[in-house]
Amino acid sequence: MRLRALLDTDALGLKLLGGEDELDRTVRGVMTTDLRDPSRYLSGGELVLTGLAWRRDAADSEPFVRLLAQAGVAALGAGEAELGDIPDDLVVACARHHLPLFAVHESVAFATITEHVVRQVSGERAGDLAAVVDRHRRMMTSGPAGGGPDVVLDLLGSDLDLRAWVLSPTGRLIAGPKVAGPALAPEVCARLAAEHLTAARTGRRGPHRLPLGSTQYSLFPIRSTGRSAQAARDVRETVLSEWLLAVEADASDWPEERLDLLQGVTQLIAVERDRRDAARTVRRRLAQEVLELVQTGAAPAEIAARLRVAAPVLLPGLGAAPHWQVVVARVEWEGDGIEEEGPIAQSLLEEILVDPLATGPEPSDRIAVAHTGDEAIALVPLPAVSSEHDGSEAGILADVLLDSVRDALSAGLDGDGRVTLGVSAAVHSAEGLRGALEEARHARRVAAARPGRVCAAGHQELASHVLLLPFVPDDVRRAFTARLLDPLRDYDRRHRAELIPTLEAFLDCDGSWTRCATRLHLHVNTLRYRVGRIEQLTSRDLSRLEDKLDFFLALRMS
Repeated sequence: MRLRALLDTDALGLKLLGGEDELDRTVRGVMTTDLRDPSRYLSGGELVLTGLAWRRDAADSEPFVRLLAQAGVAALGAGEAELGDIPDDLVVACARHHLPLFAVHESVAFATITEHVVRQVSGERAGDLAAVVDRHRRMMTSGPAGGGPDVVLDLLGSDLDLRAWVLSPTGRLIAGPKVAGPALAPEVCARLAAEHLTAARTGRRGPHRLPLGSTQYSLFPIRSTGRSAQAARDVRETVLSEWLLAVEADASDWPEERLDLLQGVTQLIAVERDRRDAARTVRRRLAQEVLELVQTGAAPAEIAARLRVAAPVLLPGLGAAPHWQVVVARVEWEGDGIEEEGPIAQSLLEEILVDPLATGPEPSDRIAVAHTGDEAIALVPLPAVSSEHDGSEAGILADVLLDSVRDALSAGLDGDGRVTLGVSAAVHSAEGLRGALEEARHARRVAAARPGRVCAAGHQELASHVLLLPFVPDDVRRAFTARLLDPLRDYDRRHRAELIPTLEAFLDCDGSWTRCATRLHLHVNTLRYRVGRIEQLTSRDLSRLEDKLDFFLALRMS
């Protein structure tokens, strides 16, 4: 389609800021990006949509536009939602490189423009193939009753004789054709996902081809068009959460028309993915609220009330409040470039915790994941276990979880990334939730001490005192820690004496005066003074094993 046709479509809300003489250019597709250098993902002829998150100052516009022009893109569409009016320096840079520039009104979603262009381009270039895309678009926009991604895969099979599957980055089968044919084996799914992650991490352009035995597969990335994807400045921020389209064919000799069609299909499936991510907003908010209550030491009754609100959302139709598990994840990348790793771990954990044997995105509706700092925390509801069981074997097991994701993720992380997971035991009430969080965090630290790109540990592997902590009622926990630690905290606030850090270091050093003084960069006499002050304020003796143990548990539970 021509750029002029886009400008004439009022529903798209486009305003031309420059390049009137170039409106007869042909648009072959759409790419949404806020990368400072998106050139490796461009093949020419695209309408590039950007929220301008890459722009930090006026000097950034010239190199960004130059890269687009060199890649042969058709035009640039800049969203007004981030900065309001489009910066003059961007207008000047586009004029210098003869790149048409559109302003996209803040009320218009990039996904709306993407879908319109895909539909029009498919109609002009693929003839009868456009019916496939158009039929799928109508079915997807009609909601879940329309069939979701599975429908387009069936249409690809019936109309184009192409067998295709949608996979998660961990190799979980999200959607597949319902027509007759051999199922895609789990080990094949894992190999395809591993190849996709490896190719995406190294910047190779799709489609990626992978021969497995006598069968050739072509892998097409499904890149989200949502706000989180638009804001990503580094491929590592999204690579662990993006879906892929695996087609049983060798796309190396396909004509451009067919490649364009498959790219259009991936963009339409991305719209469905964004719709699913939007539906997760409520569950994420519930998880964040519960997490804040747990971490701030709220009363069990208050936490229980919030869980009663969460249960119907996470497990619709469930009569009684379920049991709960906590799973903690952390994604660590070497080097610079990632400002916050918590959201990356959050998106990955939402994918990981879906049953690997379940198909479709719906099972993920029963998981609520929050993030804090560099870690993600999942609140997983479990159906109430029968009276014949104590719940210790119910729910998620760390070794099973690890086996389902290790192979695929290890390939994508190889070189500079790690994923570590910790899984708590099931708890039966709000009083145990704080202990479950501590247990999952401790298990994740155990996993982090192991070699390997993907590691997990469960509550069964923890020391005995850690296993006891989840079952200490919160009121007992608060009373115990307050009696021992509040005098020290009050003294630290008044005198900036750092008694709490001194106590932690002293216990970590097994009571060794020399090692503790070295760690804290203190003279031994200064350390002895601080320890004496701790003993005076608490009426405890840190030379006694019983008092050391009480302090250790108080610090662990605080």
